[in-house]
Amino acid sequence: MIGTGSATALFRRDMKLAFRRLGESLLPLFFLFTVIVLIPLGVGPGPTLLARMAPGMVWVAALLASLLALEHLFRPDLEDGTLEQWFVGEHSVYRRVLARLFSHWLITGLPVIVFSPLAAEMLHLPRHALGTLIVSLLIGTPALSLLGGLAAALTLSTRGASVLLSILIFPLIVPLVIFATGAVSMAADSLDPSAHLGLLAAFTILSLTLAPIGIAAALRMNLE
Repeated sequence: MIGTGSATALFRRDMKLAFRRLGESLLPLFFLFTVIVLIPLGVGPGPTLLARMAPGMVWVAALLASLLALEHLFRPDLEDGTLEQWFVGEHSVYRRVLARLFSHWLITGLPVIVFSPLAAEMLHLPRHALGTLIVSLLIGTPALSLLGGLAAALTLSTRGASVLLSILIFPLIVPLVIFATGAVSMAADSLDPSAHLGLLAAFTILSLTLAPIGIAAALRMNLE
């Protein structure tokens, strides 16, 4: 119960800070609509072409949104000494890691999901594929936070962490993006996307199982 209480307090603190820094919290939406507006200007406004590109474009926006706050996911706690307190006493580091990642997903992933129908409409994605797009984002964006958190923890004490973060996270998320965009593309072609969604769910479950353990170990390593 103690570990649960401390994790809840950490989550509430993170959300209060997010609301106080509302401008920074809205950056994911800015990236979403920047991608949606600028890419069609480069490739042309053809509805058929945009519809084919829509799944990838939305997922690129989700990835960029997830990367925004990764460098500062644990660094402020390391610099002010709070991170050391995570490992003091009987408090559960695992629960605290999950609380931090959940708040990161609420700030970076959920806004993309909420506004994805508007993005899909702007990109002429077939309406019968919209449900699959939303489901893929619901299943897959938590994995972005989990894998991003692992990369952030591994590079916590490293100079030039932002560059290393990109190098570490991109190979990890390639299967995620392939499964997610494949599911939406199949739905747009009136095919059954369940196989791709199943693989996407398995990938996220595997990330949820292993990533928090790896993050806790990497954070401990940075304190030694």
